[in-house]
Amino acid sequence: MAIDYLNKVNQFSEVATPDMIVMDINLPKINGKEVLQFVKKSPEFQSIPVIMYTSSDSPTDIAECLSLEANAYITKVNTKKEQEEAVEKFKSFFVDSIRFV
Repeated sequence: MAIDYLNKVNQFSEVATPDMIVMDINLPKINGKEVLQFVKKSPEFQSIPVIMYTSSDSPTDIAECLSLEANAYITKVNTKKEQEEAVEKFKSFFVDSIRFV
């Protein structure tokens, strides 16, 4: 479904191309690594920043996503306080410090 969204297939024909993609490794039908690989190999989409946000803290998953050119890898946290801190760090780095054109 993520690839259909990017390619504006069927019900997604009128959607805007995203400025940033935040996704989990564990997606239905096609996993996040496959979507990441599609995005980074597609001339039309490869400049879109992709942030992997997942519960996996496996060094193998992290290394694979970074080798597939993920712009960041963020491990999901357990408590509300940790989640708020993670969101603030994310916002500080990706929203406040980067200007999209």
